[in-house]
Amino acid sequence: MNRASDEGRRAGGALADSLSEAVQALGEVARALAAEAGPALARIVAGCAGAIEGGGKLMLAGNGGSAAQCQHFATELTCRFTADRIAYPAIALTTDTSFLTACANDYSFDDVFARQVEALGREGDALLLLSTSGRSENVVRAARAARQRGIATYAFTGRDGGALMEACDASIAVPSEDSARIQEAHLLLGHLLCGAIEGHVGGF
Repeated sequence: MNRASDEGRRAGGALADSLSEAVQALGEVARALAAEAGPALARIVAGCAGAIEGGGKLMLAGNGGSAAQCQHFATELTCRFTADRIAYPAIALTTDTSFLTACANDYSFDDVFARQVEALGREGDALLLLSTSGRSENVVRAARAARQRGIATYAFTGRDGGALMEACDASIAVPSEDSARIQEAHLLLGHLLCGAIEGHVGGF
């Protein structure tokens, strides 16, 4: 056996162990969500679907990986998720780099989402915020700005939920301290949300 083959075998075994541990941890998180998060998810689905049915839109915001997930979910709604149907109005507040850099430079990065809510949000809309910690000031400020304008506000977060949970009408805090597992759970929740919105609005 040559040295490269031996090292590759050891690396493969270590990676297999890591995969097994990650899958086990994600399974535990998923089981906890299944046992506890149903009522909150039902409220979030009803609020987001109701906004769309009433002629409003769904806005989404988050930082980093959560920003990418916001864009993902908005795309599932405006393009399609599982059904061929009319486009649903959803917008990720994370995509306009000119605005984000201008607002961060002229005001503060803490205001990049709240400022867009002020400009684009209307009563009857809904806002979904993603944060693994629930402590990102820019998403907390966005929630507060939305509630001041009569916009239903929801969150997928993690750990203990942070200040974001208190600022929202309904939220789900993924019971984990691991940002990777939290984001994986947010992906599951987001897909469930998109599918349920299609079911509510389009009858699929």
